[in-house]
Amino acid sequence: MTKKTVLVIGSNSFSGADFIDYLLQATDYQVIGVSRSPEKSAVFLSYLQRADLAKRYQFHQLDLNHDMARLCTILDQEQPAFIINFAAQSEVAPSWENPGQWFQTNGVAIAELGSFLCGKKWLERYVHISSPEVYGSCEGVVLEDAPLNPSTPYAASKAAGDLFLFTLAKQFNFPMVMIRSTNVYGAGQQLFKIIPRTAIYLKLGKTIELHGGGVAVKSYIHIRDISRGELAAMEKGTNGSIYHLSPDDGVSVKGVVETICTKMDIAFESATRMVDERPGQDRAYVIDSTRARSTLGWKPEISLESGLGKVIDWVEENWQEIKTTPLEYQHIP
Repeated sequence: MTKKTVLVIGSNSFSGADFIDYLLQATDYQVIGVSRSPEKSAVFLSYLQRADLAKRYQFHQLDLNHDMARLCTILDQEQPAFIINFAAQSEVAPSWENPGQWFQTNGVAIAELGSFLCGKKWLERYVHISSPEVYGSCEGVVLEDAPLNPSTPYAASKAAGDLFLFTLAKQFNFPMVMIRSTNVYGAGQQLFKIIPRTAIYLKLGKTIELHGGGVAVKSYIHIRDISRGELAAMEKGTNGSIYHLSPDDGVSVKGVVETICTKMDIAFESATRMVDERPGQDRAYVIDSTRARSTLGWKPEISLESGLGKVIDWVEENWQEIKTTPLEYQHIP
């Protein structure tokens, strides 16, 4: 039998790269990666270290906003059974400065892609990576049917794309499932994110700024647990469904930074300072993942304590390259 193909959009993203790495290890799928940026080094794309498995992988550098016609041609040629889309403008703070760019990528391009894919007989399932940011500020436990109440341009743009895809699912039985996962982390993550940045700043002797004192509660979950859940949803999910992927409990940003400081034997008080909160920052992301656990047989397996240790080890092992890599967010229109 011909092996099925999975096409991963946003393959150079942190989440996309780990999903590809997991696919190549755990399955025999043929895998196609699509990203607007050229492939990074194996420090950030771990699957590039697997020469034997990479024979089942091919890469295309394409931008959803400028190369949609070329992407559609490849899709018709390859006819992947599964498509999983990680591509997004995903940072909150800069979305206030260029909201149109966020809506172009997260709304308009998604509408164009979804319209092209709708009705394609070869497509078994389209997996869309959304964000719990679309729920806005919430209290208590958030279920999949919670109303959308975005509080930033980023969240509003993601909600727009989500709503269009659900329109296709309702009106034309578009075979879509949606993933909303909480704060992912792990080796290979963008260096400006709080967990790798904390380890890097501690090594550099730089002060770590905690917005709002670091009291915002996040539900940190290791990227490999997320990749396992995404694969389960891709293979076993129910079309038209949303699946939350989250840990059992939330923890404050301050608590995470304190843990990293302890593991690296550096005093938290001397390594940090409190600064004002960013506009639109939601204070809590504690979303319920009962549906994924009960219907997909998924649950997180990597503890925060273990996962943070793995990130520290990754920074230490790859320090020569990491210390020469830009540590701030680099905006690409």
